[in-house]
Amino acid sequence: MVAHVLRLRLDVLIGALRFHRARAFAATGVAAVLVAAIVLALLRLQGTPITSALVVLAIGGAAVSFCFALVPLIVPIRDPLDPRAFIVTGRDWRLVAIATATASPVSLPSLGVIVVAVVVASTWSAHGVDPVAAGFAAALVVVTQLLLARVALGIAALVLADRRSRELTMLLLLGLAVIAIPVAVFLASLNWDDGVPAPLLAAVETLAVTPIGAAWILPLDPRPAVIAVALLSVVLLGGAWALIVRRMLTHTERPVSVRERRGLGWFTVTPGTPGGAVAARSLVYWLRDPRYLVDVAIIPVASVVAVIPLVIVGVPHEFAALIPAPLIALFLGWVVHNDLAYDGSAIWLHISSAVRGASDRVGRIVPLLLVALPLLAIAIPVGIGTHGDWTALPTMVGVCSALLFGGLGLSSVASVVAPYAVARHGDSPFQQPQRTGGGAAQGSVLVGALVAAAPALWWAWRFFDGEPEARWWALGVGVGVGLLVLTMGILIGGALFDRRGDRLMAFAETT
Repeated sequence: MVAHVLRLRLDVLIGALRFHRARAFAATGVAAVLVAAIVLALLRLQGTPITSALVVLAIGGAAVSFCFALVPLIVPIRDPLDPRAFIVTGRDWRLVAIATATASPVSLPSLGVIVVAVVVASTWSAHGVDPVAAGFAAALVVVTQLLLARVALGIAALVLADRRSRELTMLLLLGLAVIAIPVAVFLASLNWDDGVPAPLLAAVETLAVTPIGAAWILPLDPRPAVIAVALLSVVLLGGAWALIVRRMLTHTERPVSVRERRGLGWFTVTPGTPGGAVAARSLVYWLRDPRYLVDVAIIPVASVVAVIPLVIVGVPHEFAALIPAPLIALFLGWVVHNDLAYDGSAIWLHISSAVRGASDRVGRIVPLLLVALPLLAIAIPVGIGTHGDWTALPTMVGVCSALLFGGLGLSSVASVVAPYAVARHGDSPFQQPQRTGGGAAQGSVLVGALVAAAPALWWAWRFFDGEPEARWWALGVGVGVGLLVLTMGILIGGALFDRRGDRLMAFAETT
């Protein structure tokens, strides 16, 4: 059975190379360059102090393990060793589990991690580790990565089959970016002049007792806890793979009627509720309408440009670097204050289908949140990294949350109470129609967002004035007040939407 699966795996690889030569050669080239870069970095670690090698191996190895576990869940990969393909052979599920796990090394990512593991073993040996122990640990690393990928592919096949779409993959990648970018900025801002930074040593202590990091540092840190975690991880992952194979081969999944939903894009991702439908339609508008795209593209640029005069007049750059993130949050909360006018053609659909105003309000702010979170996830760490004091992170999060959520809440009311004419769909985003109103709505939302963020700004001022505990007050007050204003804005704006439906219809028809 094992030989049959290995031969099948080789046939699949040869077929892929034959029918997708350009793509296969490109993927092989990228993988070779990546593996070569990792090998060169590992070779340089052989001459560094053991503490530096420990930190790099722990963090880098954990990142590799994280990718092996996460990529199969995010990217719609077809598993050529799907156990369900062997149902027709009538083999016992235990034998299928062993055979598919044994054939896992026959793949491009697996070969890459094997090469990396061999070089890692030589790096361990260069720091005084016994070669036999280094070889055993390297084998443990390879087995852990392959089992992580196997389990992830099995979960994806059971849970995400026929549910994964390009839009869902985009959301998962967005969530990964929101986590990865701040971590990368934090690591890049650390000072190595006095040796390994203390935060990294603390991170290694944590990663050493996790399944994604234990095997990578086991020879350099052979504590009982690390040994137990490294060995138990392999046992538990192997058991999980066996259970997944058993589930696949002994249960017939109930067919799910999804054919009619295919091709509906965001409507297959958002919940099947009125608010979810509004959110899906708004996402389509935001991703295709240049008027939205121009507004979003201008905000980060304008926020950075606004800081330049402050630097010129003498404001220290470490404090000027903290200004763009709050400005981005303020303008992002303000930009939807006239959203009914931008997609006014959909108002009649919402009103005629009896969509409640609160559902309309919630659905329309979802695209903005999906834009705001990654932008702020980049702007806040970059600003704090330039500032140099990471204890200011809670303060910045609190202030930006108050400005963003407060602006969105007030915009949810202003867009219903005081909509004004804008460029029509298809016109140039920079072409604006003549109008006599609109200034009051714009100004009230901006001023109101600043008022909502005033408590957080006051606590932020106290923090920078020398009170360390004030940063937690800024975080709590900023997030609390921002969410309160957002909730009240959705409820009030929804009630006004229900009451002013006829006026909104008239506005949409006349503009």
